[in-house]
Amino acid sequence: MAVDRTPVLKRCRQLGIDPVVMGINKESRRQPKQRRRQESEYGMQLREKQKAKFIYGVLEKQFRGYYDKAMKLDGITGDNLMALLETRLDNVVFRLGFARTRKEARQTVRHGHITVNGKRVDIPSYQVKAGDVVAVAPKAKDLLPIKESLLHSESMAVPAWLEVDIEKLKGTILQIPTRDQIDLDIDAQLIVELYSK
Repeated sequence: MAVDRTPVLKRCRQLGIDPVVMGINKESRRQPKQRRRQESEYGMQLREKQKAKFIYGVLEKQFRGYYDKAMKLDGITGDNLMALLETRLDNVVFRLGFARTRKEARQTVRHGHITVNGKRVDIPSYQVKAGDVVAVAPKAKDLLPIKESLLHSESMAVPAWLEVDIEKLKGTILQIPTRDQIDLDIDAQLIVELYSK
């Protein structure tokens, strides 16, 4: 499988993303370079798409699939796209605080440490639905990375569309998130414009 091995802080700097969004609490000491020319409309659209792909850890083919799926759903395509990305299982695990970063959440899911409605799921792109219960598997409750993540996540706020029970290491999806419940600075409309050319 293709993997983006660009250093996270470098990529954050390129795309203008705060590293905290990625779950990393570091600051780069480098000064950003001043842009000499104004960014074109295409450049802005491409930047928004790259930002979304980087934050959620999705490659082009899969991202295009999400866009096609979002087009078929009722409502605004950009909002549908963001909701589809946000309800990926690896993102939900990160949002619930069971992992410090989305990459760590992806690995936790791949190793079979997460259950959905009592069944083990090891597919990071699994789409959760409203009412689903996402929990840490009984065998994984004592794993050090998960315990460290829970200590780290106490300072993070859980989104309104999720409910978490730290004692039982489980969370419930209360609803599919609306665009205003997703706290990421991504202009999904620019992504839609890029793909609709």
